[in-house]
Amino acid sequence: MFEVVIGLEVHTQLNTKTKIFCSCPTSFGEKPNTNVCPVCLGLPGALPVLNKEAVKKSIAFGTAINATINKRSIFNRKNYFYPDLPKAYQISQFEIPIVEKGEVYIDLKDGSTKKIGVTRAHLEEDAGKNVHEANFSGVDLNRAGTPLLEIVSEPDLRSSDEAVSYLKKIHAILRYLNISDANMQEGSFRCDANVSIRPKGDTKLYTRVEIKNLNSFRFIQKAIDYEVERQSEAWTDGVYDKEVVQETRLFNIESGETRSMRNKEDSAEYRYFPDPDLLPVIIDDKMMEECVKIPELPDEKKARYIKEFNIKPYDAGVITNSVELAKYFEEMIEFGAGAKNSVNWLSVELLGRLEGGVGIENSPVKADKLAALVKRIEDGTISGKAAKEILDFLMQNDEDVDSAIERLGLKQVSDDSAIAVIIDEVLSENQDKVEQIKAGKDKLFGFFVGQAIKKSKGAANPAKVNELLKAKLGV
Repeated sequence: MFEVVIGLEVHTQLNTKTKIFCSCPTSFGEKPNTNVCPVCLGLPGALPVLNKEAVKKSIAFGTAINATINKRSIFNRKNYFYPDLPKAYQISQFEIPIVEKGEVYIDLKDGSTKKIGVTRAHLEEDAGKNVHEANFSGVDLNRAGTPLLEIVSEPDLRSSDEAVSYLKKIHAILRYLNISDANMQEGSFRCDANVSIRPKGDTKLYTRVEIKNLNSFRFIQKAIDYEVERQSEAWTDGVYDKEVVQETRLFNIESGETRSMRNKEDSAEYRYFPDPDLLPVIIDDKMMEECVKIPELPDEKKARYIKEFNIKPYDAGVITNSVELAKYFEEMIEFGAGAKNSVNWLSVELLGRLEGGVGIENSPVKADKLAALVKRIEDGTISGKAAKEILDFLMQNDEDVDSAIERLGLKQVSDDSAIAVIIDEVLSENQDKVEQIKAGKDKLFGFFVGQAIKKSKGAANPAKVNELLKAKLGV
């Protein structure tokens, strides 16, 4: 009945060492109001000076999304008053942003891809942070002046699933480029979602609601889904014009609901005008040539993995979704592990054992060790079942793979004579089934394989068991 229309604004802190208009450090977690100076405090007479590195990182992002890089852009003053904004205006880009008209491709559940337009990406300074205690509120201005890149999508997203896929792709691009740590828990990757609905087949854009400061993929999805349901019910109940107004809403993670925060301002209300303290940003050819040289990005890496390693598109997508996962995978290949087994043991077995949000970069089992484990499976030293037990051991103990195999007694028996003895015992104990299989009941072959593996207590090499059984039974 309804079509969902979603546009996203991503605010990501660029990982420069100093703030965008002064030399204060951008380090996280410092004592409140220590990383500050007259410029980021907005004191009279303090003049801003643009951080060149922030410009370079913006160009790299624009290149990555195939966007237009404006060689001339300007900074504006966006006027509004909040306690965490010392100057009562934010320095941002309005009429001429540094990046315009880009595109990002996302993977859909049916295996297809969809192009999402990126309207613009512009530089601006971050505000401070309001800290609310039981009996008072304080303001920490350490974050004020941290360089932000605001990335604004076209309203091309049609579901919360698409929104999350888009955000994960943007997140991955930023990490691959190493221009932001994009740490959602620390607030360096935040999202505002603009959500509206319309009857299917309608092309008109109806009243949009902005959901502010979402900082986890799970909460973003829940907030959008709730807002879509709220607007749909209002339309169905005939109270859409009354209950759905242009406003900013907050998402309550406890109740799973959005609630009204304030009326949404139009751009005219911010009284934008060019900042008189800052000259236009002019990007010369030398800087452009330097900044457009970017590393291999997720989509390119995914295509290469599919072609070079002959792995499934889904698996390639999982691995390349994170620069850390891709690096770990490539290190496993360098250490001699097979690509397909590496994908499985990395994305399923190892990631399944990492708990509490531990990233692959902090895994107790490093790439060389997991590669060694995979190689021992591939050369028949251990079975896949035994490898899982060994991996559990390695997650808790700093020991090399071969030592762990010996300590746990899980080395696979591949000696023909030893396996032949086991097979002879199994055949002797099941003469009736031997006659049946020789009479044509081929399905019993699996029974003999299972009995031989069981008698060896799981130590017999399954491939060898199959080979020798076929010879013994003549099948």
